[in-house]
Amino acid sequence: MLAIDHIVIATKDPAHAAQNFEQNYNVNTIQGGKHEKWGTYNYLAYFSNDSYIEWIGIFDKNIASASDNPLIQQLVSALSTDVEGPIQYALRTTKMDDYMVHLHASNINYIGPIPGSRKKPDGSTLEWRMLFPSVNNNMILPFLIEWGSIKNVPQDERLINSQHLRSVNFGVEEKEIFKHIYMIDTERDSIQLENGLLILEKSNDLHFVLA
Repeated sequence: MLAIDHIVIATKDPAHAAQNFEQNYNVNTIQGGKHEKWGTYNYLAYFSNDSYIEWIGIFDKNIASASDNPLIQQLVSALSTDVEGPIQYALRTTKMDDYMVHLHASNINYIGPIPGSRKKPDGSTLEWRMLFPSVNNNMILPFLIEWGSIKNVPQDERLINSQHLRSVNFGVEEKEIFKHIYMIDTERDSIQLENGLLILEKSNDLHFVLA
């Protein structure tokens, strides 16, 4: 089953944005690390239901602008027009290869899997793969993520917040196409994932609820 992995928040100053969120919501936030090949870096807040928020910014605009990663392209586009806030979210899977077979059989385009990695402050390296489904009407879709052998949690587990990311609310006009892409078998627009709710709305807004 899919799970909510993380919310991506575009910001010109990840440290400041994370600090403001920490003060407003009484949560722990930590420095993440750099994505050297994408020219980006992040700050993070981890939650008890194995999910997190990522504040991501750019430390090298030339590298970021040249990236073929759809998420980095989306980030560059947002920040270049002074848009800051939630821009994307990731759904976690352990069956990415099965999704590629499904998308190929359904004639649904996708980009990936794109490998990713970053150095954590403790020197260890996180690795993952990302898959970006796409449809002809340019509907923005969440990307799929599959983590490597090292779990994405802080070294000090006391930094995992007791709150959980209860739901992700996201505007989807063509809900049946969305459900087909992610192999979700339900007629409901409130979808129970492994660790929270995915709520499909008609609004173009992306927001989340902590509990």
